[in-house]
Amino acid sequence: LGMFSELKFPVPWGHVAAKAWGPSEGHPVLCLHGWLDNANTFDKLIPLLPRGCYYVAMDFSGHGLSSHRPAGCPYHFLDYVTDVRRVAAALQWRQFTLMGHSMGGAVAGMFCFLYPEMVDKLILLESLGFLLAPEDTEAWLKSKRRVIDRLLSLEAKQQTPKARSPEAALQRLLEANSHLTAEGGAILLQRGATETPTG
Repeated sequence: LGMFSELKFPVPWGHVAAKAWGPSEGHPVLCLHGWLDNANTFDKLIPLLPRGCYYVAMDFSGHGLSSHRPAGCPYHFLDYVTDVRRVAAALQWRQFTLMGHSMGGAVAGMFCFLYPEMVDKLILLESLGFLLAPEDTEAWLKSKRRVIDRLLSLEAKQQTPKARSPEAALQRLLEANSHLTAEGGAILLQRGATETPTG
């Protein structure tokens, strides 16, 4: 398992990088590094693990060879969980094992909370996983999962914006904002719409 290949998954701000060991048809294992580390943290460990698995170690955004988020965008804990969801989607993995070290273990624990049906095993190295206060767990999980799922489906549907006539654009704005007058809508559109050669 010494040989590895480099992987790259497109995301809206660039790409998420990863490295992979083992046969791609083997049992999928996603490896998550710790705070300020990168995928190379697993270099010495992977060759000691069972053969026949496909180990993918990703670099979280802003780490290793992954793109940084745009300047001024903070790195929230939940964004790392979303990175994991993106990589799983890009690999088309329905179910896989998660192995996380330190911060990566906390991210893995949170991912398990949000997507229990996707994780068959959780391996934590120097990590406690993730603990929530029991009284608001259900609602919190439901809302966070909805946020991540909606974000990914919006990105998947991203297409070039439609050109409309000024009248049609105003009509659409007024339908979406029932409290707007036609005059108010026209004022907003002066600055809220861009003229292109097609409309």
